[in-house]
Amino acid sequence: MTTTGRTSDAGRADGALPIRPERESDHAAVRALHLSAFAGDGRVPDLVDVLRVAPAPLEPMSFVAVDGTEVVGHTMLTHSRLDAPERIVDVLVLSPLGVLPRYQNRGVGTRLIRHALAAADARQTPLVFLEGSPDYYAARGFERADRIGFRSPSLRIPAPAFQVARLTAYQPWMTGTLVYADAFWALDCVGLR
Repeated sequence: MTTTGRTSDAGRADGALPIRPERESDHAAVRALHLSAFAGDGRVPDLVDVLRVAPAPLEPMSFVAVDGTEVVGHTMLTHSRLDAPERIVDVLVLSPLGVLPRYQNRGVGTRLIRHALAAADARQTPLVFLEGSPDYYAARGFERADRIGFRSPSLRIPAPAFQVARLTAYQPWMTGTLVYADAFWALDCVGLR
Protein backbone atom coordinates (compact mmCIF):
# COMPACT_ATOMS: atom_id res chain seq x y z
CA MET A 1 0.00 0.00 0.00
CA THR A 2 1.39 3.34 -0.95
CA THR A 3 0.01 6.84 -0.83
CA THR A 4 -1.72 7.62 -4.11
CA GLY A 5 -1.96 11.35 -3.69
CA ARG A 6 -5.75 11.28 -3.39
CA THR A 7 -7.18 13.51 -0.71
CA SER A 8 -9.71 12.88 2.00
CA ASP A 9 -12.83 14.98 2.52
CA ALA A 10 -10.81 17.15 4.91
CA GLY A 11 -8.40 18.06 2.09
CA ARG A 12 -5.36 16.17 3.43
CA ALA A 13 -3.40 13.55 1.56
CA ASP A 14 -4.79 10.27 2.90
CA GLY A 15 -1.37 9.20 4.15
CA ALA A 16 -1.35 12.24 6.42
CA LEU A 17 -4.44 11.23 8.40
CA PRO A 18 -3.74 11.64 12.11
CA ILE A 19 -2.81 8.58 14.16
CA ARG A 20 -3.51 8.57 17.88
CA PRO A 21 -3.92 6.09 20.73
CA GLU A 22 -7.25 4.31 20.69
CA ARG A 23 -9.80 5.61 23.22
CA GLU A 24 -12.59 3.69 24.92
CA SER A 25 -15.06 5.71 22.85
CA ASP A 26 -13.45 4.20 19.69
CA HIS A 27 -14.19 0.56 20.60
CA ALA A 28 -17.46 0.23 18.64
CA ALA A 29 -15.94 1.91 15.57
CA VAL A 30 -12.84 -0.31 15.74
CA ARG A 31 -15.03 -3.41 15.96
CA ALA A 32 -17.07 -2.32 12.92
CA LEU A 33 -13.86 -1.47 11.03
CA HIS A 34 -12.43 -4.97 11.53
CA LEU A 35 -15.71 -6.63 10.59
CA SER A 36 -15.60 -4.65 7.34
CA ALA A 37 -11.87 -5.11 6.68
CA PHE A 38 -11.97 -8.86 7.41
CA ALA A 39 -15.15 -9.62 5.44
CA GLY A 40 -17.37 -10.17 8.44
CA ASP A 41 -15.06 -12.61 10.27
CA GLY A 42 -15.99 -11.96 13.91
CA ARG A 43 -12.84 -13.61 15.27
CA VAL A 44 -10.71 -10.55 14.54
CA PRO A 45 -12.83 -7.97 16.42
CA ASP A 46 -13.32 -10.53 19.21
CA LEU A 47 -9.52 -10.87 19.42
CA VAL A 48 -9.16 -7.09 19.76
CA ASP A 49 -11.75 -7.03 22.56
CA VAL A 50 -9.96 -9.78 24.50
CA LEU A 51 -6.43 -8.44 23.95
CA ARG A 52 -7.40 -5.00 25.27
CA VAL A 53 -8.14 -6.42 28.73
CA ALA A 54 -5.97 -9.55 28.93
CA PRO A 55 -3.45 -9.38 31.79
CA ALA A 56 0.08 -9.23 30.38
CA PRO A 57 3.55 -8.05 31.47
CA LEU A 58 3.55 -5.50 28.64
CA GLU A 59 0.46 -3.31 28.37
CA PRO A 60 -1.15 -3.38 24.92
CA MET A 61 -0.73 -0.41 22.63
CA SER A 62 -3.62 0.30 20.30
CA PHE A 63 -3.67 3.00 17.61
CA VAL A 64 -6.27 4.43 15.26
CA ALA A 65 -6.05 6.51 12.10
CA VAL A 66 -8.85 9.03 11.89
CA ASP A 67 -10.43 11.15 9.18
CA GLY A 68 -12.18 13.89 11.09
CA THR A 69 -14.10 11.95 13.72
CA GLU A 70 -14.24 8.68 11.75
CA VAL A 71 -11.93 5.81 12.69
CA VAL A 72 -10.60 4.52 9.35
CA GLY A 73 -7.67 2.33 10.44
CA HIS A 74 -6.56 0.41 13.52
CA THR A 75 -3.67 -1.69 14.74
CA MET A 76 -2.47 -2.95 18.06
CA LEU A 77 0.64 -4.37 19.68
CA THR A 78 0.24 -6.98 22.38
CA HIS A 79 2.53 -9.02 24.58
CA SER A 80 3.89 -12.42 23.63
CA ARG A 81 7.06 -14.25 24.57
CA LEU A 82 10.10 -15.51 22.75
CA ASP A 83 11.48 -18.77 24.13
CA ALA A 84 15.14 -17.91 23.54
CA PRO A 85 18.16 -20.05 24.54
CA GLU A 86 19.37 -17.61 27.23
CA ARG A 87 15.98 -16.67 28.72
CA ILE A 88 12.38 -15.78 27.93
CA VAL A 89 12.16 -12.43 26.11
CA ASP A 90 9.09 -10.19 26.22
CA VAL A 91 8.13 -9.26 22.66
CA LEU A 92 5.16 -7.73 20.88
CA VAL A 93 2.84 -8.99 18.16
CA LEU A 94 1.34 -6.56 15.67
CA SER A 95 -2.18 -7.88 15.12
CA PRO A 96 -4.56 -7.05 13.73
CA LEU A 97 -4.02 -4.32 11.16
CA GLY A 98 -7.26 -3.18 9.56
CA VAL A 99 -8.24 -0.31 7.30
CA LEU A 100 -11.74 0.46 6.07
CA PRO A 101 -12.00 -0.82 2.47
CA ARG A 102 -12.61 2.64 1.00
CA TYR A 103 -9.36 3.88 2.64
CA GLN A 104 -7.19 0.94 1.57
CA ASN A 105 -4.29 1.46 -0.86
CA ARG A 106 -3.79 5.03 0.37
CA GLY A 107 -0.93 4.58 2.84
CA VAL A 108 -3.05 4.42 6.00
CA GLY A 109 -1.85 0.92 6.93
CA THR A 110 1.77 1.87 6.26
CA ARG A 111 1.53 4.85 8.60
CA LEU A 112 -0.12 2.74 11.31
CA ILE A 113 2.71 0.20 11.07
CA ARG A 114 5.40 2.90 11.25
CA HIS A 115 3.69 4.47 14.25
CA ALA A 116 3.37 1.12 16.02
CA LEU A 117 7.01 0.17 15.39
CA ALA A 118 8.21 3.55 16.66
CA ALA A 119 6.11 3.10 19.82
CA ALA A 120 7.51 -0.42 20.34
CA ASP A 121 11.05 0.86 19.84
CA ALA A 122 10.48 3.70 22.31
CA ARG A 123 9.36 1.09 24.83
CA GLN A 124 12.67 -0.77 24.28
CA THR A 125 10.91 -3.83 22.89
CA PRO A 126 13.47 -5.82 20.88
CA LEU A 127 11.16 -7.62 18.44
CA VAL A 128 7.73 -7.27 16.85
CA PHE A 129 6.21 -10.32 15.16
CA LEU A 130 3.22 -10.75 12.86
CA GLU A 131 1.48 -13.04 10.41
CA GLY A 132 0.85 -11.46 7.03
CA SER A 133 1.72 -10.91 3.40
CA PRO A 134 5.49 -10.91 2.89
CA ASP A 135 5.06 -8.65 -0.15
CA TYR A 136 3.27 -6.02 1.92
CA TYR A 137 5.18 -6.19 5.21
CA ALA A 138 8.71 -6.59 3.77
CA ALA A 139 8.50 -3.02 2.49
CA ARG A 140 7.48 -1.86 5.97
CA GLY A 141 10.36 -3.11 8.11
CA PHE A 142 9.59 -6.82 8.51
CA GLU A 143 11.54 -9.85 7.34
CA ARG A 144 10.87 -13.56 7.11
CA ALA A 145 11.43 -14.80 10.66
CA ASP A 146 12.37 -18.43 9.99
CA ARG A 147 15.34 -17.36 7.90
CA ILE A 148 16.94 -15.50 10.82
CA GLY A 149 16.55 -18.01 13.66
CA PHE A 150 12.91 -17.79 14.79
CA ARG A 151 10.40 -20.61 14.98
CA SER A 152 6.73 -20.08 14.37
CA PRO A 153 4.22 -20.74 17.15
CA SER A 154 2.10 -22.90 14.80
CA LEU A 155 2.42 -25.19 11.80
CA ARG A 156 -0.68 -23.44 10.39
CA ILE A 157 1.32 -20.27 9.71
CA PRO A 158 2.94 -20.45 6.26
CA ALA A 159 6.68 -19.84 6.62
CA PRO A 160 6.71 -16.71 4.40
CA ALA A 161 3.87 -15.17 6.47
CA PHE A 162 5.72 -15.49 9.80
CA GLN A 163 7.62 -12.20 10.02
CA VAL A 164 9.60 -10.10 12.46
CA ALA A 165 10.92 -6.56 12.81
CA ARG A 166 14.17 -6.28 14.77
CA LEU A 167 14.26 -3.04 16.76
CA THR A 168 17.01 -1.12 18.57
CA ALA A 169 16.97 -3.30 21.72
CA TYR A 170 17.39 -6.52 19.68
CA GLN A 171 20.51 -8.59 20.40
CA PRO A 172 21.78 -11.47 18.21
CA TRP A 173 21.22 -14.12 20.92
CA MET A 174 17.47 -13.38 20.79
CA THR A 175 16.33 -16.29 18.65
CA GLY A 176 13.93 -19.12 19.37
CA THR A 177 10.23 -19.90 19.33
CA LEU A 178 7.48 -17.30 19.47
CA VAL A 179 4.83 -18.16 22.07
CA TYR A 180 1.55 -16.39 21.35
CA ALA A 181 -0.64 -15.00 24.11
CA ASP A 182 -3.51 -17.30 25.07
CA ALA A 183 -6.15 -15.13 23.34
CA PHE A 184 -4.79 -16.04 19.89
CA TRP A 185 -5.33 -19.74 20.66
CA ALA A 186 -8.63 -19.40 22.52
CA LEU A 187 -10.21 -17.52 19.61
CA ASP A 188 -8.54 -19.64 16.90
CA CYS A 189 -6.74 -16.63 15.43
CA VAL A 190 -3.52 -18.43 14.58
CA GLY A 191 -2.67 -19.10 10.95
CA LEU A 192 -5.47 -17.00 9.50
CA ARG A 193 -3.40 -16.05 6.44
